[in-house]
Amino acid sequence: MRILSGKYKGRHFYMPSGTRPTQNVLRAAVFDILGHDFKGLTFLDLFSGSGAVGLEAISRGAEEVTMVEKDPKNAETIRENCRILGIDLGEQYRLLEADVFVSMKRLSQNGQSFDIVFFDPPFDRNLVKKTLKCLGLNDILHAHSFLVAQHDPAESVDVPEHMKVVSERRYGASQLTILQKVTD
Repeated sequence: MRILSGKYKGRHFYMPSGTRPTQNVLRAAVFDILGHDFKGLTFLDLFSGSGAVGLEAISRGAEEVTMVEKDPKNAETIRENCRILGIDLGEQYRLLEADVFVSMKRLSQNGQSFDIVFFDPPFDRNLVKKTLKCLGLNDILHAHSFLVAQHDPAESVDVPEHMKVVSERRYGASQLTILQKVTD
C-alpha cells in the first residue's frame, strides 16, 4: 500500500495480513469527494486496521488525527507505519488501542470533536448501524462534520437525525456512504 497524495505521497506502508484494506481507488474517492486540503481539520479514523486512511489524512495536512484500533497486531502495524513515515504519535497524531464504542464515549466525555469521521468496520458484523447510533449518542461532531462509512453494500445505512447523505457510491465489494451533519 502507498500514500496517494500530500507530504508523504508515494511512500509505502505495511498492511497486516488478514485485514481487508481500504483500497487505493476507494481512499482516493474519499479524499476527492471531501477535498484535498485538510489543513486545520480534525480527523477520526475508527476501526483503523493498518491506519491507511488516517495516514492519508496526516499526509494531506490534517491538524489532528486520531486512529482507533482494538486489535494489538493491527495497532502495532499502525505504530510501525508511523515510524516508517516519520510520524510522531503523541497529541497531534495519536493511536487509541481500544474498543471503538468505548473510545467514542471517552472522546465525548473529554470534550473532543472532529470535522471528519471515517469508519470501515468488519463487514460481517453489522457494525455500521451500531457505529452511527453511537456517534449520535456521543457529542464528537462539529456543526457541519462529515461521516464517511465504508461498508458492505448489503448493509443498509439508516441516516441519523440531523444528517444528510452527500454521496453514495459503490466500488467493487464496498459501498461508500458520506453523510454530513446539518444544523437547524
